[in-house]
Amino acid sequence: MVAALAVTMLFSCKDNFKEVQQIGVLQNEPVGVAEHINLKYTDSGKVKANLISPKMLDFSNREFAYTEFPDGIKLLLYDNGKQSTILSDYAVSYSYSDLIDLQQNVIIVTQQNDSIFANQLYYNQKNEQIFTNEAFRFVSPTQVMTGNGFNSDKNFKHFEALEVTGIIYLDE
Repeated sequence: MVAALAVTMLFSCKDNFKEVQQIGVLQNEPVGVAEHINLKYTDSGKVKANLISPKMLDFSNREFAYTEFPDGIKLLLYDNGKQSTILSDYAVSYSYSDLIDLQQNVIIVTQQNDSIFANQLYYNQKNEQIFTNEAFRFVSPTQVMTGNGFNSDKNFKHFEALEVTGIIYLDE
């Protein structure tokens, strides 16, 4: 009886190593993929933001959930009838921290027609704060400033450079 049970167990076992490997692969894949997205955020019937991206990957199946925009974003922010524009070649939005990591050729054009150029910027959605520790270039109608690191509110009314490496004043 013991021998019959052992033989049955031996033949009932199968090599499922490849299936176990596939489970790991599937867990690393996004749970959702969206293409050609044009997402509008409204509040009290008014459009506050418009997110446009060729591709969005949803990794909400991860312990630290995030949404990835591998082909970049164009984000239009509206406030009192004025528009600010944010462009980047790559972006990641982290769900739990309300942080958006903008990378590669990041450009922000503010409501006041000031521009920020950087390789990486962060936007804290909860505090409505934009910041970086990387090199940046700030261009306004009156000056061009370069530096390393800055903090600002979303409207760039309270802009603080951490390290200024150069300022050029423009004639009006």
